[in-house]
Amino acid sequence: MKTFVIVAKCPDTIGIIREISSFFCHIEGSIIKASQFIDIDEKIFFSRWEVRLNNDNKDISGIEDIRKLFFPVAENFSMEWEIFDSDVKPRILLAVSKLGHCLHDFLFRKDEEKFPADIVGVVSNHEHFREKVEWHGLPFYHLPINPDKKQDQEQQILNIMSELNVDLLVLARYMQILSDGMCQQISGKAINIHHSFLPGFKGARPYHQAYDSGVKITGATAHYVTSHLDEGPIIEQDIQRIEHYYNANQMAQLGKHVETVVLAKAVYWHCQHRVITYNNRTIIFK
Repeated sequence: MKTFVIVAKCPDTIGIIREISSFFCHIEGSIIKASQFIDIDEKIFFSRWEVRLNNDNKDISGIEDIRKLFFPVAENFSMEWEIFDSDVKPRILLAVSKLGHCLHDFLFRKDEEKFPADIVGVVSNHEHFREKVEWHGLPFYHLPINPDKKQDQEQQILNIMSELNVDLLVLARYMQILSDGMCQQISGKAINIHHSFLPGFKGARPYHQAYDSGVKITGATAHYVTSHLDEGPIIEQDIQRIEHYYNANQMAQLGKHVETVVLAKAVYWHCQHRVITYNNRTIIFK
């Protein structure tokens, strides 16, 4: 372990930054980046700290040592906090149906970029992308859906997540509504891309809803999955302009680029531990 990240939220009071900075000094850590935000109305302090350890510090052998040492500081300020080893990449599982633009984008990023996570597999209720996924060296899990036994299929996804030690499920245009029970089990560990600028046009066929409404702007929204359809905390959004001569299918085709970029940004930020959820909002330290 060379660097680690701490993200925290707590009631705002005087001295939080001083105490945290002093702690890092005490363990011989150099602050690479520090980000803070105070919700003035709610009096809540949010922060993200990225810290590099001095290699000569023999008292710290791993993340658990830092966790134990930081606990009294966190307890003193009634913090909700997490600590992450920067050398350990989160493990993500992609879920897709028949539309593959978001899947293909992630596979490209995995191979061509410094991707902040390890993609460990792809699940789908269709066989369409098996060859593509396996060509990239990833396991492909075909989990067809029987409407009368949908919970069994969801349990299969949960089992795969457990077997592969998955940290995040990414619904990359996975066109199935998850049950309340499933949503509760993956709370905070699943991101969905919805092809509209929420809160407008929730649910099915949002491009057709947008076309019927005559809007001049539509977009895409990446959000955490909750049991309330398309209402989870929003991580990222973007828009595209609509011309009068576009039909619904053209809108959908043009929207694919926006969807891939929005979803990728949300996954990057989550895997870099830049997102803190609060009520139905997100604080994002970019």
